[in-house]
Amino acid sequence: MADETRQAPEVHKGLEGVVADVTSISQVVPETCSLTYRGHPVPELAESCEFDEVAWLLWHGDLPGRADLEAFRQAEVAARPLSPILARLIRSLPRQAHPMDVVRAAVSVLGMGHPDAPRNDSESLDHQGLQLLAQVPTVIAAFHRLRQGQRPIAPRPDLGRSANFFWMVFGEVPDPTIVRAFDVSLILYAEHGFNASTFTARVVTSTMADLHGAVTAAIAALKGPLHGGANEAVMRTLAEIGEVANVRPWLDRALAERRRIMGFGHRVYGSGDSRVPTMRRWGLQVAKARRDRRWYDIADALEAEMAARKHLHPNLDFPSGPAYHLMGFPWDLFTPIFVMSRLAGWIAHVREQAAANRLIRHLAAYVGPEPRPVPALDMRRPLSDDTTRWAPP
Repeated sequence: MADETRQAPEVHKGLEGVVADVTSISQVVPETCSLTYRGHPVPELAESCEFDEVAWLLWHGDLPGRADLEAFRQAEVAARPLSPILARLIRSLPRQAHPMDVVRAAVSVLGMGHPDAPRNDSESLDHQGLQLLAQVPTVIAAFHRLRQGQRPIAPRPDLGRSANFFWMVFGEVPDPTIVRAFDVSLILYAEHGFNASTFTARVVTSTMADLHGAVTAAIAALKGPLHGGANEAVMRTLAEIGEVANVRPWLDRALAERRRIMGFGHRVYGSGDSRVPTMRRWGLQVAKARRDRRWYDIADALEAEMAARKHLHPNLDFPSGPAYHLMGFPWDLFTPIFVMSRLAGWIAHVREQAAANRLIRHLAAYVGPEPRPVPALDMRRPLSDDTTRWAPP
């Protein structure tokens, strides 16, 4: 019989409110809805830096000087082409595969071939991390073109990271405003504390597994619709609404059906996400360049209705969804683009975890049956009368 006097432990579902460790990489301040990377306000970094500078900052603690930045960029450019083995693998994958699954598989293959893969010292992590930052965009672009029946386009060494991604995906580089807006989005998505995928990477690293294993696990976590994929869901919502006049009746139905409205609210922000104004401003620049404000007009109307009715504010996914759509990216590439960006943060956290490691091992409060004997086979109750449940589909 259970000991009814035993005090039940306090359980924090979803680990909400639990402080698992310390970090010097980024800080989310819910009271001011602000975010900093290594002490620098993220909106300022987005307006004054490029993604390569921010990746360096996250890894090394300070922004790079001119010589460091140039060396970093040259190394990234040199690492962009895929090995013949990885290129053949991508060509062999099912065309209907989700791009996130392709990226996850590619990262595993990269780990098999990197000479530093078993090591987690800072120099080795620099080399491995740089290869991931350089080649994941190439993987995403190559698979997208293959599934479209097109040949992959080789990276161009004369283009910066964001311009090169457009080149590899579309075979052309758009207006500089659009390229800059894309780079800003990468900066805004680069890091965000102990979120689900980042914490997954730290847990894997704490076992002394390699960087590629940690990143593969993080990609798997990010694929889940409650973590990544929200900006894709935002575009599905805006497309379902169709026009500004439909916002109110659509929201009436959605709320009556208790639907989750993606792109609103956040576990760590109570009254707004400090990244939103920056992304919205650049998204509107993309809309202007494309001469298409339709999606932002619908988004603005939905945002106003959600604030009035539910007191919920948009998060970064809300303005980034229409921005990526207007840039020309298919919706299922939105989360792989998230990977391109968040790699910088994941790698920073792997470095930090490895530098002062302790195996992450939580406890759980047991609520199952008390100790009991094992019954004979003939005395056991069937789980189900359906004997075909294990048949292959």
